[in-house]
Amino acid sequence: MSRSWKWTLGSILALLVIAFAGLSFMAGSPKDVYWMVRYAFPHMHRGKLRTGDDAPDVKLLALDGANRFHLRERTGAKPLVVVFGSYT
Repeated sequence: MSRSWKWTLGSILALLVIAFAGLSFMAGSPKDVYWMVRYAFPHMHRGKLRTGDDAPDVKLLALDGANRFHLRERTGAKPLVVVFGSYT
């Protein structure tokens, strides 16, 4: 293997290690990076909802961690506001 190929492969490997370390620091742990890459990135896309559209029905995991339910089962015809944010 030529010297330039070794440097190229070494540089790529070093960049991958640095990227993984940076993601681990931002996500909290290497395990969290795995789950972020496994589940979040493939599903990132621009949505098609517009102002005034009905929200899609979603299946959620209950707080006990074992049961699942559809959101519309709990809200019925009542309006629902979901706020994604931090209160700390």
